[in-house]
Amino acid sequence: MLSKKTQYAFKALMYLAQQKEEGPVLIAEISKKKKIPLKFLENILLELKKAGILDSKKGKGGGYFFAKDPAKVYLAEVLRLIDGPIALLPCVSLHFYEKCKNCDEKHCGLNRVMCEVRDANLAILEKKTVEDIR
Repeated sequence: MLSKKTQYAFKALMYLAQQKEEGPVLIAEISKKKKIPLKFLENILLELKKAGILDSKKGKGGGYFFAKDPAKVYLAEVLRLIDGPIALLPCVSLHFYEKCKNCDEKHCGLNRVMCEVRDANLAILEKKTVEDIR
């Protein structure tokens, strides 16, 4: 299940993608239009800025905007940035792998199934972008 934080990140990115021709968007506008708590949104947008997905401009005409094309911002990238692993178990994670205690992965049926689940999710999330959901 997507965390509330990730849902808000996607909502904010969708809104920014819809408004990209209008120039920078004020954080208060995003908060109001998408019903995202302002303080929570500030932290999310800062994370997206640090990752190089967004940028911001201060002063008159300022706000947040895409640092890279929304068609090149993959949903898997955002999900990993905000929530961490996409895999449901640490032993099948590609970027956040951890061996499970007291488990032999080579003979674990759950591991095999969760690898399939991960791969199915990634087959979609690594192809779909913010542009696809705007």
